[in-house]
Parts: sequence; C-alpha cells; structure tokens
Amino acid sequence: MPVRALWMTLGLLSTACGIAGVVLPLVPTTPFLLLAAFAFARSSPRLHAWLVTHPRLGPPINDWRAHGAIRRRAKIASIAVMVAMVAISVVASVNSSVIMIQAVVLCAVATFILTRPDGPENSE
Repeated sequence: MPVRALWMTLGLLSTACGIAGVVLPLVPTTPFLLLAAFAFARSSPRLHAWLVTHPRLGPPINDWRAHGAIRRRAKIASIAVMVAMVAISVVASVNSSVIMIQAVVLCAVATFILTRPDGPENSE
C-alpha cells in the first residue's frame, strides 16, 4: 500500500475520531484533528484545506498552529470532564490505587492544558 494511502487512511480515521469527540465527552477532539491535518497535509491538499477552513473543526487547529493555544471554553470543558471522571470513579468505588493513578495523570494533563495560552482575543 503506498505511503500516501496510509496517510489518507490515518487522516480519515483521525477526522472521524475528532468529529466523535465533538459529541462524546470522553473523546478528545483537538488532538485527533491535529493528527488529521498532519496526515492530510501529506496525502490530500484538498482534504487538508477543507479541514483547516471548516467553520467548526478548523479553528482549534488554527489556534494551535498559530499560537499553541487552546480556547478557554475548551479548557473549561476539558477540566470539567476530568473532574467528573475522577468523581465517577470515586462514586463507583473503583480501587483507590486506580483512582490515584487516574488523578495523577489527569492532573498532568490539566496542567498542560491550563498552561497553554487562550488564543487570539476574538477566538470565542
């Protein structure tokens, strides 16, 4: 299978996961869209242009590329989901060592997210 077809497949799968992340709270959106843009840049200029200019999917990609930024609204949603996941684990009586691992990993992810800039002034 040619390399271009592999990049195209990765781009399509990543786009599908990114779109799923728009409606499913546990699936991240932006990392999959960034991967899709990367893959499409190597396989399909047409799909790459579609993705980065899409009114809903393009802005997080462009914010990250231009500013290394994550919009404030996305930060709030991400942190809320992380807190909810730990709370659900506690309520579900998950093993305390699992909860601790979960909390440490999510704290590291939250730290990364919160230390990114919010993006351009008119990004909301």
